[in-house]
Amino acid sequence: MANSTDFLLALEGVTVSFDGFKAVDDLNLYIDKGELRVIIGPNGAGKTTVLDLICGRTKLSSGSIKFKDEEISKLKEQQIVRRGIGRKFQTPSIYEDLTVFENLELSFPRGREVFGALFWNRTSEIIERVREIAEMIYLSDQLDRPAETLSHGQKQWLEIGMLLIQDPELLMLDEPVAGMSVSERTKTAALLNTIIKNRSVVVIEHDMKFVESIAHRVTVLHQGKVLCEGDMEKIHSDPRVKEVYLGH
Repeated sequence: MANSTDFLLALEGVTVSFDGFKAVDDLNLYIDKGELRVIIGPNGAGKTTVLDLICGRTKLSSGSIKFKDEEISKLKEQQIVRRGIGRKFQTPSIYEDLTVFENLELSFPRGREVFGALFWNRTSEIIERVREIAEMIYLSDQLDRPAETLSHGQKQWLEIGMLLIQDPELLMLDEPVAGMSVSERTKTAALLNTIIKNRSVVVIEHDMKFVESIAHRVTVLHQGKVLCEGDMEKIHSDPRVKEVYLGH
């Protein structure tokens, strides 16, 4: 077992109970720097709860969550974001009536207080960064479009871009390709493989074809515990995984 200081993120003995039901049960999970980890498992396995715990939306009942060797389980959501953890939920939360450019610009980290957000200057640094991110998320030629006119997949990319512009060290995505076309899924896989060059990404996903195209390691959750962990080959050949999935 490697020392927990070697990991970007370490969850140890993490348990959370809702009315006596253990949604996450004595879970250990370790994410390396520059790793793309996919978490899979049947409904009710605790996947989204794990992301909620990491980003501070849900408080753990017991255990420890360390990010860069600092305990973060007692911090508020906003403090966790500032530490460098970004989270995208299943439904895109973008500013529909603003353009793609403005959505990205608003997410650019600066001073963080409202006054700063209202009265900043659109500096060349911001414009350059917005263009750079727009290029990554396949929206370079859509910068002046109102976000509400984008396709579902493009809205998902825009929200990923709004997180990327904040340059998080850990990016967590909940079912990023749900509702996407086949070509959008392929592009999303390419995008995720690009963005892990200097950060770690944790993805919850049901689409196994997509998982195969991106995962370094896969963690299978079942009833709030890790059932199996490893590369795709190991997951495919594990009889318990087949049983859990075929049983659903």
